[in-house]
Amino acid sequence: MAPDPWTQALEQGWRRSRTLLLLAATDTAAVPGISAAGASPQARLGTAAADAELLLLGPGGRRCHALPPLPAGVSPALISHVVLSQLGLLERTRVLDLGCAIAAAVPHLRLPGLESAGPARCLSTGQALAPARVAALVQRGSAWGRRLDPAEPLLLAECVPGGTTTALAVLEGLGVAAAGLVSGSLRQPAHGLKAALVAQGLAAASFEAADLTGVAHPLSVLAALGDPMQAFAAGLVGAAAARGTPVLLAGGSQMAAVLALALALAEPGQRPALADRLVVATTAWVAEEAGSNLALLLERIGARWQVRPRLEVAALRFHGCSSAALRDYERGYVKEGVGAGGLALLWQLAGRQPGALAEACDAACRLELGA
Repeated sequence: MAPDPWTQALEQGWRRSRTLLLLAATDTAAVPGISAAGASPQARLGTAAADAELLLLGPGGRRCHALPPLPAGVSPALISHVVLSQLGLLERTRVLDLGCAIAAAVPHLRLPGLESAGPARCLSTGQALAPARVAALVQRGSAWGRRLDPAEPLLLAECVPGGTTTALAVLEGLGVAAAGLVSGSLRQPAHGLKAALVAQGLAAASFEAADLTGVAHPLSVLAALGDPMQAFAAGLVGAAAARGTPVLLAGGSQMAAVLALALALAEPGQRPALADRLVVATTAWVAEEAGSNLALLLERIGARWQVRPRLEVAALRFHGCSSAALRDYERGYVKEGVGAGGLALLWQLAGRQPGALAEACDAACRLELGA
């Protein structure tokens, strides 16, 4: 059977693909027990900068910001760096900072003024982002998406500590029953804590109705409950896919929320084509996690907007690695982030073997951790 158009575009065009890493922040990450992307709220302030530096410079590079301590494992940016460097795609990788408190000490872009006006407020306030900022970010993302070359596939990655909780909040605000389905960096997703924050945010929010059915407008949901990455990404991928660009949404729950937002913002007649061009790709550790269900989450997103979302799962596993920090992934730690799952899938679409990637990650991890 011939591959579908999306797969064919990636298999034939992976050398032309571009990777964009979006860095953003939300005060939701400061809630104790909400995230393992840094062992403390203070440590999480530097997570995005440290991950961006590891992504571009690698474990042997001189980096200004040390990786924050984790309960176990090692940053998924290590996986992403290995893929990009070995496939020769580092020069086609860009980093965009959407308002982090600490800037990465590598070449990156930062949007002007309001668009990069610091971290989002905690979603429990129901006023996470200024509506004007949301509108500006969506518009900026759309403008970027319209400028992309459809012959160059886009791989979108993110680093947003606390972002799976804003993902849950946005999905619930959009009418998707997502409770208990969203993953996270903790070994066991903090479903109770996430749900409590979302309930507070929903109760405090003031939504503008999108239509006579009373469903909240997606921009209103973003302003109440979201984060800057979601707003920019939704505009970007919606516009890119509308022009025919194949998009690999590299991540789990956060990219599911981006997909939902892009669908919500699109005209109904455009949604099936968008769903064909926007493919979520994640790791096996997210896909097989007992405490979440990404496949069911995408099914519910599909039912909400009458499309059939697609999920791809990379075959990368770390059972045989010598590095304990990588074997921790098999024990339920870290699982995903910084585009790791999507880039591991790109490795396969480029004709490489998952076992070879695991070996390369093992060597990189020994260099990074000195063990």
